Amino acid sequence: MLLDGDEWRRRFAGIKREAWRLETLPQYLVAHEAQEFAAFREGRPVAPYSTSSYTERVSRQRAEGKRNGRVHIVTQPLSDYLRFEFARYYEVHGRAGDDIRILDVTNRANPLDKVQDFWMFDQAEVVLMNYEADGSQISREVFEGDVSSFIEYQRVAIAESVPFEEYVNGGLRA
Repeated sequence: MLLDGDEWRRRFAGIKREAWRLETLPQYLVAHEAQEFAAFREGRPVAPYSTSSYTERVSRQRAEGKRNGRVHIVTQPLSDYLRFEFARYYEVHGRAGDDIRILDVTNRANPLDKVQDFWMFDQAEVVLMNYEADGSQISREVFEGDVSSFIEYQRVAIAESVPFEEYVNGGLRA
């Protein structure tokens, strides 16, 4: 089943314990970010980002004892998009309660090589995030099968990564 609109938003609103994401790409082309990303790449000022429906939901869910998290797999040098994402979103999302971790595979084998982007909800449902090579999203697709391998991917990603703040402050794990 492909997900969009209200069906997609309901996945996040309805979590009982956790929404978790694995990000594997160096760039995501998102239409609503195009102007800010272009300004960032050109060195022009970018409007401050402080809150959104995403950060409000994450903050509310954290207060309810629920978790939101992600691990982003990266290599050095960081792409322009990753530098933009780190500067514009990750710090603010982290303050809202999003547990953001970085898995840098620059000088080591990627323990999750060939694993595609996905969201996992309450370790019970997985939504595969399908992208073109340039980071343009194709679709979101509910995974129809046993999610145990995705639970293991999450375990490995968390074990092999460092918190975002530690990463950007020099805590690279080699």
